[in-house]
Order: sequence, then C-alpha cells, then structure tokens
Amino acid sequence: MGTVLGKSMINKLSIIPAYLMVGALLFSCTKEPLYLTDPEDIPDTSPLVTVIYDPDALGDRSYNDLIYSGVEEAAKELGLRTMQLSPSSMEEGIAYLETVFTQMPSIKDTVRRLFIVASPAYDDYLRKNNRRLEAAPNASLLYLETSTPLEGKGSTLHLPYYGAMYEAGVFTSILFDKTLLVGANPKNESVTEAMDGFRDGYTGSLTSSYLGESQEEGFSVADSVAIKLLYPETGVNGNPMVVPVCGGSGRTIYRMVDILGQYCYMSIDTDISSPLCPISAVKHIDWAVALFIRQWLTPEGMPKHILFTLESGYTEVILHDWFLREAEQEGKPVTDAFRSDVHRMAIEKEAEYAK
Repeated sequence: MGTVLGKSMINKLSIIPAYLMVGALLFSCTKEPLYLTDPEDIPDTSPLVTVIYDPDALGDRSYNDLIYSGVEEAAKELGLRTMQLSPSSMEEGIAYLETVFTQMPSIKDTVRRLFIVASPAYDDYLRKNNRRLEAAPNASLLYLETSTPLEGKGSTLHLPYYGAMYEAGVFTSILFDKTLLVGANPKNESVTEAMDGFRDGYTGSLTSSYLGESQEEGFSVADSVAIKLLYPETGVNGNPMVVPVCGGSGRTIYRMVDILGQYCYMSIDTDISSPLCPISAVKHIDWAVALFIRQWLTPEGMPKHILFTLESGYTEVILHDWFLREAEQEGKPVTDAFRSDVHRMAIEKEAEYAK
C-alpha cells in the first residue's frame, strides 16, 4: 500500500473519513502506525488537502516529490492537515478517486477539503466524474498539468515546459553535437511538450526514444533498462548528452550515468549539482501548488485555469559553472546578452507553440 501521511497530519487526526481508509492501514512518515482517537474527542476541523499521485510516484526526487514539498510547506504555513496518497497501482488510484466522488456528497460536516490529482493518467476518469463533486459544497478539486480546463467543478493548472526546454536545447547545442532525448511515453502532454521544445531548440544530431506507450508508463525503470539505453548491443550509443524527460526514470538514468561516467545529462524538474550535469531545466511545481492552496483559502477561491509560462519564472533553465567555463574555452562564450536573447526567443516560441 502506498499511502503517505503528511507531517502536518501527525498527532492531529481525529475522525478519518472512509475515503482515506481505502483498503489499507495508514502510516506516518516515520512508519509508525496511527490510530483513530477517542470518538468523544473534539474532531479537528482544520482544512484538509489530499493529493492522489501516479502509482508509486512518491520518492522520485523529481516532479512528484516537488508537489509533496509544496503541499507540506503550504500546510505548515497555513495550519492545514494533509494526506498524500501514492497508490500501488492504477486500479488503486481509481479506487481512491471513486471513493472521494462517492463519499463527499454525503458528508455533512463543514470541513473544507481540497483534492489534488497530480497525474494526467487519471484524465479520462476524472473528466467523466468531476461533476459529482458539485453536490459537495465544501470539497474542491485541483487537477495538475493539463492545458485543457475541466468542464464542471474543478480547477486546472499547467506549467508549459516547451519554452524552458527550447531554451535548454539552444544551450545544449553549444557543447554537444549529439544528444539522446528520452521520454516516458508519447501520451503524456507534459512529456511530449517538453520533447518538442528541446527538438525545436536543438541544432545537433538528435536521437529520440520512449520508455513506455501508455500515459502512465515510463516513469519508473529498472537499472538494466537504463544500462541498455546507454549501452545498446552495438556498444556506447554515441550520444555524449542524455536528456531524460521521464520523471523517476530520469533519476535511474542519472545514477547509471554517474556510475558509467561516459555521458553527461540534463537534470529535468530539479537542479542537480554534479560534474556530469551541465544544464538543468527546472519546473517549480512546488511553488505553483503552494500558491493554489493559498488561493483556495481566500474568499475568491482558486482560478478556474491558469498557465505558468516560461515568462512567469515558474520554469527556468540553469547553466552550471563548468558549462560556462567550457563554452568560454571553446570560443563560444555565453554572455548575459546572449542568454537574454535566447530567453526572449524561447518565450516567443512557447507562445507560438501554444497557438
């Protein structure tokens, strides 16, 4: 069972609704079992934020862990309770959502509840069922990383990655004439958007591949898969730079690169300090989620749909010092003026792509 109890919830539990008890015991971040308190105790009526992730998504040290951090930071700041649910399968994730949509309309208390769906893998189910929450006035819904707003109840948030990855592609071209671009799967909008951006900005020889086919695949791979990707049967794949747009799988690839030592890689979503990571393309989904939670508690509530583009600063490209030094030594200095020009061009290209 993949249930994770947010730190802000520890020692604050009183009455746990049925939707939080789907098929399993609950464990705290310290793995100590938590039990229901005495029913005669006064229940905690603090607002409750529940996040439902992809199967086994937490622990990727990337996109999903950023969401976790953003939720917990907002909860600490605002005095909220949290429940972060990382199911062990898609079926279990759908079961969580089905229980939410079934139970919420019948709950009579006045506790404010926000449900955050952190994966587009649930897109079809979510769009067919989100209107069921309209009968639950104290329940709100936030669906992450879709460019298409929900019809009916629920807010949506999207951080387009095209611009940042376009910018990263331009800079990668300065030092690397061959690159391996790896995506989780071709069905995930954020993945394909990022890969399109890098392709359009990169001017070298590019090899692209996907780790999975369906929308939930490719975000977790075994070491052996990563090694085969880097060392196919013909030997070293010949691409000195690896750009893994594949969530937790990227961490596996980074680890194999660090062990093998014959490649460089681009860090995606988070910034990594490593001699083998010259460039990072960062997505501040933690900032965005924390902002939405704050807005949720205001009288105005969350906006129906919002995009945080490259221009907003919620995505960015970080060039590490050794990249700048190497470019200087090769007679291709990356000046502040050049960086500003590339950034402005990437913003323009992202706007064109969105159309």
